Amino acid sequence: MPYVASPLGRARSTMELVRETLQLKSGEYSVDDRLREIGYGHWEGLTLSEMERNDAATFAARLNDKWGIAAPSGESYASVTLRMRDWYEQLPVDTVTVAHGGTMRALMVALSIATPDEAAETPIGQGVVYVFRDGGLTKYS
Repeated sequence: MPYVASPLGRARSTMELVRETLQLKSGEYSVDDRLREIGYGHWEGLTLSEMERNDAATFAARLNDKWGIAAPSGESYASVTLRMRDWYEQLPVDTVTVAHGGTMRALMVALSIATPDEAAETPIGQGVVYVFRDGGLTKYS
């Protein structure tokens, strides 16, 4: 079974923990840039209140359309959905993947498991395994 992770450090660290727990060799997995977290551009690393102070108009617009409006120089969830659909459609077999909450929300929409409004408000747990199978999603915690 293939293993693939986001290129971001925290996802790669989690993949190493997964592989260690399963007694698999370290580092024997691929990295795919399409699994990176949604980009927040100029808002990267800011708190919600800092985002609002930085650009109140875009912040307000994004509250009304979290899926379609991107942070300044960032990505929208709609664009992340396209890259997640592209990633998913190229999978040849079941794959163990470590990624992020934003990419998971986008995959939920790409696979018609949730609407954009539902996915945008779905809390994504840390340390939880989610299985996408047969048009559905199962959570293991």
